[in-house]
Formats: sequence, structure tokens, C-alpha cells
Amino acid sequence: MEQSIHDYQRSIIESEFPHLSDRQKGQLAGLYDLYTDWNSRINVISRKDIENLYLHHVLHSLGIVRMLHFRDDTRVMDLGTGGGFPGIPLAIFFPGAHFHMVDSIGKKIKVAQAVAQAVGLSNVSFRHGRAEDDSKEAFDFVVSRAVMPLDSLAKIAAGKIRKQQQNAMPNGLICLKGGELEHEILPFRKKAVCIELSTYFKEPYFKSKKVVYIPL
Repeated sequence: MEQSIHDYQRSIIESEFPHLSDRQKGQLAGLYDLYTDWNSRINVISRKDIENLYLHHVLHSLGIVRMLHFRDDTRVMDLGTGGGFPGIPLAIFFPGAHFHMVDSIGKKIKVAQAVAQAVGLSNVSFRHGRAEDDSKEAFDFVVSRAVMPLDSLAKIAAGKIRKQQQNAMPNGLICLKGGELEHEILPFRKKAVCIELSTYFKEPYFKSKKVVYIPL
């Protein structure tokens, strides 16, 4: 029964994104055992939530795809990646883009690195440290999953964005957020774009989940 739950959750992802290749499906299929194994040693996902890995973590990460498709050679920083979300699902989905995953907690970066290596991702890099201290590289986009308030995220991200444009939307910040966001978005209301993930994903978990884009 346990396996069928994961098969069911993966089938939702495959139905939402029908153009996934067999390789991408295989990479996604490998995530559950890898995260379950690592999570027993280093807690990167709530113990109660590991059963919902594909819905609450993988599909949620792929909500960013509903905002923008990254073109090949796009460089993306995943700020506060934790165990690799949203970076690892996005790196699977966009094999032609590069994802640089940053987290201040070394053991979480260790998990993300191990998972990426195990599923054969070659379009990723990792750094243990604070994103604001990483001044050497510039990116097209910074992505993040609810690690801090929008104004704090935007301040850090603004120093990481390069000027050259190559995607359908101007370079900037794309983050996954939940709950009431009116006050957080207020300073950016004239330029922020916010989409409700419940428009696309019908599972109850996505009822209050949003993707917010701010050009920088």
C-alpha cells in the first residue's frame, strides 16, 4: 500500500507535466528512497511529511514552472535550499539550466549534494554559506521556498541578478509562499506578479500556496 501512495503522487506530477522524458521520470522516481534514507540520519523534511514528498515538496517546487519556463543556459540561485527544494526538482525539469544551491546549514547541503549525485544531475552546484556573502556570481533568477519575508529576500536577491536578459520575463526573484501575503507584497504591489497554485494543482495542500515573482 505504501508504494502505491507514492506511485499515485508521482502520477499526479506526470499528469501535470506530460512532457517529462523517461530519464526525468526515473530521476523523480528515485527521490523518495533517497530522501527517506537521508532523512533518517539528517532531518531535512518533517518526519510526518516524508510520505507526502512528491506532493508537498516536489510538486510544490515545480509550481515555479507555472510562472516561468527557464531557457537553456539560464543560471538560477536557490537561496536557502535546505535539502534541495525547489532546486533539485527544477534541475530535473530544466536539464539545460544551471542551479546553484546555497544554504547556511552544512548538513542540509550535504543531503542535497548526495541526492543530486545519486540521480545523476550534472547541472547543479552547491555552497555552504549565506547567500548574501556570495558576491562572485550573478544569476538570471533567484528562487526560494518560504525562507524569509519578501522584502528580505528581495534585498539579498537584488545583488545577485545579472543585467543580461534571456528569458520571457525580466530577471528577478521567484519564490514559493503560503498564506496571507497582502502585507508582504505591499511594497512591490506595482511590479509583483502573484499566482495561486490552486488554479493549477487541485490537491487541498495547494489551497493557500502561491508563486510570487518580483523583477529586480
